Amino acid sequence: MTRSFAGLITGRRTKYLIIVFWLIVVALAGPLAGKLTSVEDNEAKSWLPGSAESTQALDKQAEFASPDTIPAIVVYQRTSGLTPADQAKIAEDARQYAGLSELDGQITGPIPSDDGQAAQILVPLNLGPEGWDKAGTIVDSMKETATTNANGMNVHITGPAGTAADSAEAFEGIDSTLLFATIGVVVVILLFTYRSPILWLLPVISAGVALTTAQGVIYLLAKHAGLTVNAQSAGILTVLVFGAGTDYALLLVARYREELRRHHDRHEAMGVALHRAGPAIIASAATVAIGMICLLFAETNSTRGLGPVAAIGVVVALAVMLTLLPALLVTVGRWIFWPVRPKEGSAEPTATGVWAKIGNRIAQRPRTTWVTTSLVLAVLAIGIVQLDATGLTNKESFRGNPDSIVGEEVLAQHFPAGSGNPVVVISNAAQAPEVRAVLASTEGIDAASVPQPVVKGDVAYLEGTLTAPADSQAGYDTVDRVRDRVHDVSGADALVGGNTAINLDLQRAARHDRNLIIPIVLLVVLVILCLLLRAIVAPLVLVATVVLSFGAALGVSALVFKHLFGFGGADSSLPLFVFVFLVALGIDYNIFLMTRVREEAARHGTKRAALIGLAATGGVITSAGLVLAGTFAVLATLPLTAFAEIGFAVAFGVLLDTIVVRAVLVTSLNLDIGRHMWHPSRLAKVPDESPAEAAREPTEVPA
Repeated sequence: MTRSFAGLITGRRTKYLIIVFWLIVVALAGPLAGKLTSVEDNEAKSWLPGSAESTQALDKQAEFASPDTIPAIVVYQRTSGLTPADQAKIAEDARQYAGLSELDGQITGPIPSDDGQAAQILVPLNLGPEGWDKAGTIVDSMKETATTNANGMNVHITGPAGTAADSAEAFEGIDSTLLFATIGVVVVILLFTYRSPILWLLPVISAGVALTTAQGVIYLLAKHAGLTVNAQSAGILTVLVFGAGTDYALLLVARYREELRRHHDRHEAMGVALHRAGPAIIASAATVAIGMICLLFAETNSTRGLGPVAAIGVVVALAVMLTLLPALLVTVGRWIFWPVRPKEGSAEPTATGVWAKIGNRIAQRPRTTWVTTSLVLAVLAIGIVQLDATGLTNKESFRGNPDSIVGEEVLAQHFPAGSGNPVVVISNAAQAPEVRAVLASTEGIDAASVPQPVVKGDVAYLEGTLTAPADSQAGYDTVDRVRDRVHDVSGADALVGGNTAINLDLQRAARHDRNLIIPIVLLVVLVILCLLLRAIVAPLVLVATVVLSFGAALGVSALVFKHLFGFGGADSSLPLFVFVFLVALGIDYNIFLMTRVREEAARHGTKRAALIGLAATGGVITSAGLVLAGTFAVLATLPLTAFAEIGFAVAFGVLLDTIVVRAVLVTSLNLDIGRHMWHPSRLAKVPDESPAEAAREPTEVPA
């Protein structure tokens, strides 16, 4: 099957049809890809767990106010005390805000602080369904009003609208920033890898076609099939398509160059390369795609939406790299490898390369090598105890001090810490007085802040101000207390929501998703490896090495986040995202290595094949790891802590997996376990040389 497919792709005439086909596809997908941001859903509900109490409360709140309405809090401060002129200025600003076309409800304030040094105005804004993008413009306009003739007063805009504006600014231009930075990283690494000023163009062009096509497909699904796409998943899509796609390109080109030394006709060489490397690349992409699809089991909408987005990107990248790239390579000919063109009959440089030498060193003491390496990784994994993945506060979410965060701190100095982020309770109207009394008497709620309930039909709306910061553990504890007490009110059917409850539910959903999805992904990866390698022992060993690599990467990342970068914590979804990316992507390199080892084991025995496999794949897998690590590291350029954490952890984990786990740990295990790796297949009966005997032979890379 792979031979006939390879013949179709590399045919002397059909190669042109393949190129024309992808030209048509990218011409159709290009305009759609440009519209992807228009269907991104960055509103609160798109990130929430669908069954959470805060989500249900948000739905009920729509009866009292539009779900698109969020408050902006304008904070004024003069540390020497507000003057009468300041107070008049603030009152005038409130009147101007009352004329905003986006106003939805009554303005509250000006509210002076008890110390006389500050005042606040609460402005409910209906930003419409495109609120994320619109928040910045409105907040800037309000800020201009507040700062005009302020005469030295400090003015800040905070609250949910202020935070939304700063978040929108942080994500502004994310697509172009990530795209150009990713392309830059890929080009530099490909130039270093190929040592050719021209060859890098074909993988980059192919990756660009893959990204455009994937974005076009995702746009159509988001527009017409209800797929949830947000700025986070769209950003990850860019680095994933370029990273994984370039990895597949590197592996195919390496095998093609190898076959060009054995075949006079380049079409025949590419056909053999596709036949030999294709199954491993397909298995690798299938592992990543199915691993991403496992995210559909998540409760959190944003995590669940990332699954199909990422899977589509990987599948499209695979299709492009196994069709368009081979067609382009055989069309342009051997000259594309200039200045070092592979000639028929020339020596294979990997036979005496650095990885062949490393393999020979490992072969001298394979058991000592894998035991020592495993212990070092296990020690690094201990750092996980330092990981505080309980979510990020608003302040911790940004790398820097945007205006909404400064305003939040000023607000906390002069008003109850939870001002502007009330706990919301929705109940049946008949029990509303009792619910109000319970809410007001709950520890952690400012009793004076609980007004009479607003009733519409048979539903009542209540809110209360937290005495602790809205995004603190004390605030979360108060939400739990409120829930326990109002749920006990018979017949109230009370639901507790608000921003603090939302963040709390997100944390718990992330914990649920992590505990559910990680075992599922491990099982999926194990099954794919068993089918690919037709063995049981090798897949179990490989999964164990990747899990150990993940633990070490997360442990080191936790220490770096806390002691080097000074991050206050980690996003609650970090462990799951890092696990899925590292296990799904990290197993790629083991697949590439082990399929080559299996290919050679039938002729040379497993221990000899382990050295041949390492020598043949070491350089290209290292380059692939550098590309993938570099593309994910690009995420750290964004001014958002969660992206920086994902970028660093995945980049470090990929490098660890590429250089240490795959090259050293897996190779030493192959050399120590030998033919038993393939139990119960027939390969388990092929006799082995000793590791030392295998290392004394030339590490030729046979045809």
